Amino acid sequence: MDITGLILAGGRGSRMGSVDKGLVPLNGKPMVAHVLERLTPQVQHLLINANQNQEAYAAYGVPVWPDALPDFAGPLAGLQAGLMHCETPYLVTAPCDSPFLPTDLVARLAQARQAQDADLAVAVTGTGDTRQLHPVFCLVKTALLPHLNAYLEGGGRKMGSWLASLKVAEVQFEDESAFHNINTADELRMHDSDRALTVAQAQRIIQDLVQPIHGQELVPTREALGRVLAHDVVSPISVPAHDNSAMDGFAFQGADLATNAATTLTIIGSAHAGHRFDSAVGHGQCVRIMTGAVMPALCDTVVPQELTQALTDTTVSIPASTIQTGENRRLKGEDLMEGKPALSRGRVLRPADMGLLASLGIAEVAVQRRLKVAFFSTGDELRSLGQPLDAGCIYDSNRYTLLGMLTRLGCELIDMGVVKDDAQSLEAALRTACENADAVITSGGVSVGEADYTKPIMAKLGDVSFWKIDMRPGRPLAFGTVASNGKRAYLFGLPGNPVAVMVTFYFFARDALLRMMGAHNTPLPHLRAASQANIRKKPGRTEYQRGILSTDATGNPVVQITGAQGSGVLHSMSQANCMVVLHDEQGPVRAGEMVDVVVFDGLV
Repeated sequence: MDITGLILAGGRGSRMGSVDKGLVPLNGKPMVAHVLERLTPQVQHLLINANQNQEAYAAYGVPVWPDALPDFAGPLAGLQAGLMHCETPYLVTAPCDSPFLPTDLVARLAQARQAQDADLAVAVTGTGDTRQLHPVFCLVKTALLPHLNAYLEGGGRKMGSWLASLKVAEVQFEDESAFHNINTADELRMHDSDRALTVAQAQRIIQDLVQPIHGQELVPTREALGRVLAHDVVSPISVPAHDNSAMDGFAFQGADLATNAATTLTIIGSAHAGHRFDSAVGHGQCVRIMTGAVMPALCDTVVPQELTQALTDTTVSIPASTIQTGENRRLKGEDLMEGKPALSRGRVLRPADMGLLASLGIAEVAVQRRLKVAFFSTGDELRSLGQPLDAGCIYDSNRYTLLGMLTRLGCELIDMGVVKDDAQSLEAALRTACENADAVITSGGVSVGEADYTKPIMAKLGDVSFWKIDMRPGRPLAFGTVASNGKRAYLFGLPGNPVAVMVTFYFFARDALLRMMGAHNTPLPHLRAASQANIRKKPGRTEYQRGILSTDATGNPVVQITGAQGSGVLHSMSQANCMVVLHDEQGPVRAGEMVDVVVFDGLV
């Protein structure tokens, strides 16, 4: 649908100290820039409604229109201005102080409005006592302008009263924080990237911002392992294509089975897999049949050969109460019926899926193109393998850890080596990376040291969504975007300590990269296990500790911490086969207490 987006920035900003809220910086750029970044991909055209600082808003390359009504008359006046200048059939609105608006806002509003044939669609969050209507997040027919004009001319200013006169489609959204307005300086500080986020908050921000890449290709089924399906696969045939035998034995009509005596049948032929028996099989007759062979006409039951008696070249007997009618017969389409869904778009193809595709005769399958990921390490002390190790220097292990994890995900890799600890080198590397890749992963240079340049360079080239997380290991973690020469990429600035690199990759970058690849339903595999010893832990942050998962004498899962948990102790990570997840609200763990465990084996 042809939809125009309208950003409402027409207020006085009185709750922000008379500062225009849309122009107040958040995480390195004005709030209106965050709203534009989220709304632009969802609409065909954009407008901004502003009654002051119009030149500043116009600098974003978007037409800016003031209210037609005087004296900052509220959001309905802004909506009126937008409808007056809208050239598409529909207009969607969002306030300038809601930088976390949903990335699927417009699609869901448009779908609901159309399905219900409503005048407009409005976002809703919560249920019961917490239910809240968000009328400034609405999609409205442009043809409603005369109706709105009449309401405003009559002195009406309340959006709720105007909505009451229309047919409204209400659209339920789960994430209430996505509709949060930043109204005060205190709220602004709470959302600033210098504030440490919880793990859940950081994961939600990544989930909201990251979008799948475009592009797909046809690959042979034999090369599809680990690739992400681009389209649903519908079965072109029924599997099996015919009723067939599940056993080596004798096929016959189940109605011939005697109730309280043995059943004797005359053998009239044989049916082998790939060679069907085409003659008629009458009452009292049977056909010797092999596993997978097509069931002869009228036959509906197979008796396994080992359950028969008195077998001769011409007859066979079935003892009473040995089998029932219909047993040991596989029905046509029992696995998959022609025209039914076989595999869903977004599935990461596994060995069993390749076999399924082959069973359907599918030689090629459409998959998402491979995700391009550039990665490098930062630090003057780092040396690549094969270089001499000078005093105070260390070998770069992080790049090889990332190489393994990214290879396991099936990404197309761009290894950029080690980048020097200076702003000019880092900026050049980030520019090259984002011009050639969909995502960029760095290790080191994201703390607050004198030689850590990642954050200011990110702010210069793009956007820093957050910087610190209440977790251990891995507190300094940068996420945002960088752009150069019209190309943009997501950036994950991982810490420099080796264990922290793995933890932050698995619990933050992994899900984002899979989302970019178009993959669905790929959560980390969690288990519950009993801790074999006490674990020290303070509430207030999430901790990830290396562990060894095993079973006790009764077969129940138990976990033992590997020992020293320093973020630089990579040897303990190599020894571990799992990660023990101690959540932020959790305190000390006593021996025998159940904890959450993420198993390394099988991670993709």
